[in-house]
Amino acid sequence: MALSLTPAQRSLRARIAAHALHAQGGTNTTAATTAFLSRFDRQVDPDGLLPPDERARRADHARRAYMSSLALKASRARSRARPKPPEAATDTAA
Repeated sequence: MALSLTPAQRSLRARIAAHALHAQGGTNTTAATTAFLSRFDRQVDPDGLLPPDERARRADHARRAYMSSLALKASRARSRARPKPPEAATDTAA
């Protein structure tokens, strides 16, 4: 039997499921997070020669630069997708 749910009800059902999943600890993304962040360590110190604190400082800046570039790309995409407002008529004859 297929349930006929409104969009609000579907959203609520999904929220309930997400909370239940998190309550059971079923969202272990530690390995993925570690792999993602290690990318920046390798980027700033590919040979592993830097002291750990310096590597961490540089990796933090590399991560911030990466996230900022994603934010810029998203902003530009939103600007392109947004309809342009009609230009106001400039009537200089008074």
